[in-house]
Amino acid sequence: MSHPHPLHRPPVVRQVSELIGATPLFELCRTESDARLLLKLEQFNPTGTAKIRMARQMVVDAEERGLLRPGGRIIESTSGNTGLGLAVVAAERGYTFTAVVDHHASKDKLRAMKAMGAELVYVAAEGDEDLATAAREELAERMAAESDNAYFTEQHNNLANGVGYHPVARELDAALDGRIDILIGAVGTGGGLFGTGGALRETVPDVRIVGVEPKGSIAFGPPAHDYHQSGTGTPEGATIGAMVDYGLLDEGAKVGDVEAFATARAVARRTGLMLGGSAGGVVYEALTRMPSLAPGTTMVALINDGGEKYLDTVFDDDWMGARDLLSPDTEREVDELLAKLRRVAPDVQG
Repeated sequence: MSHPHPLHRPPVVRQVSELIGATPLFELCRTESDARLLLKLEQFNPTGTAKIRMARQMVVDAEERGLLRPGGRIIESTSGNTGLGLAVVAAERGYTFTAVVDHHASKDKLRAMKAMGAELVYVAAEGDEDLATAAREELAERMAAESDNAYFTEQHNNLANGVGYHPVARELDAALDGRIDILIGAVGTGGGLFGTGGALRETVPDVRIVGVEPKGSIAFGPPAHDYHQSGTGTPEGATIGAMVDYGLLDEGAKVGDVEAFATARAVARRTGLMLGGSAGGVVYEALTRMPSLAPGTTMVALINDGGEKYLDTVFDDDWMGARDLLSPDTEREVDELLAKLRRVAPDVQG
């Protein structure tokens, strides 16, 4: 049986998960020497996030290995996006889903999981906004061990996570005919960047892979401290994900919350495109590299989700101000760079 083209979406579907993939590329900017930055907009997947790709793959893998039987329970520690994907897959395939969460997560993500039938189990009291990755994972593992026909998907150490992103590489290769020089993306579990990058290297062996994590995360070394970028990085006390493949990594970079969030806000005002907080960090790092790129370079940034889930955080002045994250100067600098780089982009004819 022939496989559908990587960029094809069926005209009629019967399951939400059939809408996964074939996400668009958006040219954010280019230099006078035609180096360009393209954004792989994964918010056009169902649930508005890349992570539904790996959520489906982890469940399919568990079924194939006999670890999840009909009528079973899926359990995962999540800051939201993985949980959204698992909620969809659980609903479609007849499982119940328990999400182990903390109050660091976006409230809209938590509400959406609950709306799709997920059970939310909190590891922290109301009002405690600290990121509690290690505590969440310990509780999820314990709950799965104590339950019959329950499976802890354990996204940070589940190799099916990375496999779920192999189609992203095929989509990029097909869309750009293999002309990709740099792939840059956030590093949380590692599945998104390294699952995509590893598969892409099979057809584009010279592609340069750049990882981005928040300042305060430990995957690329200390110092460790709290950060507000949700769904990315490895906080102190958590184990670096099994998919973080340093052998594939050409360079690791760190971006602070102020810069990441300022970029998301500036991009929204300049283009009308809303990016999530960690995506803002990826775009900030990519933009800083634009002036030094060789002529004709194509850099692709993986955008894990959109900004609509962060209206009460990244795009809320009161929330930002209360945490000393507002920086009009940084927003203005990003906006000025975007204005300059978008002026040299060719007009797109409809």
